[in-house]
Amino acid sequence: MARHKSRSNPGRNTRLADQIQKDLAQLIQREIDVSRAGLITLTGVDLSADYAHAKVYFTVLGAEPETATAALNEKAGWLHSLLFKLLHIHTVPTLHFVHDVQLSRGIELSRLIDEANRPQDYSRSSSSAEEPDDPDEQP
Repeated sequence: MARHKSRSNPGRNTRLADQIQKDLAQLIQREIDVSRAGLITLTGVDLSADYAHAKVYFTVLGAEPETATAALNEKAGWLHSLLFKLLHIHTVPTLHFVHDVQLSRGIELSRLIDEANRPQDYSRSSSSAEEPDDPDEQP
């Protein structure tokens, strides 16, 4: 008989990811300098099946994504140790910060859809075709 379950509990994985996102958001607000890294918003956390690694997705306002990523990855070890004190679990995952491009892609797609659905002004092109020839002109 197996000592450990062969499959992880997907409900636990989701709950733990949500808790990590919530706690990290508070820690980042307190520990990361906004003037350097910008205003960082966490958009999601993906945990590995063994809870050893966490991809933390974020968006940023007021700074370049590369600068924010560098600042977060620089503080990842410190945030990990603070997270270890907050969470009461055996394995606190190693944090890997990734800029979330889904939000900007969604905004761009929404803009393109709005542009495609905007009513076209056909009255301008059709009125120029229907204008009578110059009456002074002889055929």
